[in-house]
Amino acid sequence: MLDLFSPERLQQYAILAPGLLVALVCHEVAHGYVAYLLGDPTAKSQGRLSLNPMKHLDPLGTLAFFFVHFGWAKPVPVNSGYFKNPRQGMLLTAIAGPMTNFILAAAFATVIHILMTVEFSPGGLAEKIILPTYLIAQAGVFVNLILGIFNLLPIPPLDGSNVVAYFLPPQMAESYMALGRYGFIILIGIILLGRFSGYSLVGGVILPMVYAGIRLLGIPM
Repeated sequence: MLDLFSPERLQQYAILAPGLLVALVCHEVAHGYVAYLLGDPTAKSQGRLSLNPMKHLDPLGTLAFFFVHFGWAKPVPVNSGYFKNPRQGMLLTAIAGPMTNFILAAAFATVIHILMTVEFSPGGLAEKIILPTYLIAQAGVFVNLILGIFNLLPIPPLDGSNVVAYFLPPQMAESYMALGRYGFIILIGIILLGRFSGYSLVGGVILPMVYAGIRLLGIPM
């Protein structure tokens, strides 16, 4: 337990936390804001359109950050009954989160490209500012790509499931989305199966796409 708060770990948290916090908060706000634009006031009425992290942090997701260097926020409530076209509304609301993460990844990448053009003397004040900022931006790219790609997996209740549901016949889509109550159990099962089979969902599917995104953004990792 003490190792969780060693100087090395605290340094890792300081580098990862800004990008992860921005990724999680903006992801959820994007869902709520698009739903609000489409007529659903639920997130706004519950104060979830705020960029205040305390409105979005999930206790278990926050705790997970210290153990696995990743976490999650409380999902923004969405009521599709307010949408003129519920299926289309859920599609647009769902993709808003991952798309926001990809935009944030590009923004962090832009910061990296700018910092790479700055000349500084080793050991000077500029290096003490530029190097931490570079590492935080680098982590921001990585975290936002992972979160965006992970949420596009077609496993209810992840955002990708709403994309799939939009293209299914209504009755089939309803049955498919009903699997959302078992979604996280399915994810845990896939992860555990990967440990026994040697196939990793993260390593085999998500990370190759993340590294492809990193190459596309043209930044060193």
